[in-house]
Amino acid sequence: MGVRLLAERHAGRGAMVTDEELLEQSLEGDLNAFEVIVNRYKDRLYNFVVRFVGDQQTAEDIVQDTFLRAYRNRGSFQAIAKFSTWIYTIAGNLAKSELRRRKRWRFLSLGSQDERGAPLELPDPGSRPDRSTETALAEVQIEEALARLPDRYREAVILRDVEGLDYDEIAKIIGCPLGTVKSRINRGRLRLQEELGELASALWKREEESEHEEAE
Repeated sequence: MGVRLLAERHAGRGAMVTDEELLEQSLEGDLNAFEVIVNRYKDRLYNFVVRFVGDQQTAEDIVQDTFLRAYRNRGSFQAIAKFSTWIYTIAGNLAKSELRRRKRWRFLSLGSQDERGAPLELPDPGSRPDRSTETALAEVQIEEALARLPDRYREAVILRDVEGLDYDEIAKIIGCPLGTVKSRINRGRLRLQEELGELASALWKREEESEHEEAE
């Protein structure tokens, strides 16, 4: 493993290696460099995709395919864009292709279900075993409400309120003007508010607190 990668594993020994630097190292033949990228993004991409397609196994397959495509096409990455924008765009396009395939075959599901058709709780990498039953049930309600949103609203809301990406980056990932992104997020939030009431505020409470801190 190169010196720069070792530095990343030891906090306080210098600035963290950027995604773009890691990608460049992988192009130079450092196999460990791309592994670091995978470890950085695998959970974040899974959270995004599983909430988009509503199926755990499909989400895992899409994330794996995302990294394979990113690795194979890493030489075509343009440094004018952020690496995170590029990788989320690949994952989002694969997820949308899967949803289109399901619609064509009339297999589109509005949420993960077991063999009896009951909704399943989607896993959260940050979850704790001591989380209260009330909180867990609230999360299930939010996941199910997200799954019922139209695709265009669901993608925008997840990228903003779950993944925490800024509006400009979301616009690049989705390929829409900034105004369209904000409109989709607002309309998606409104639908969630109508369905979930105060529970919906849990999705964007963190964003409001962040914006308040920036204003100060």
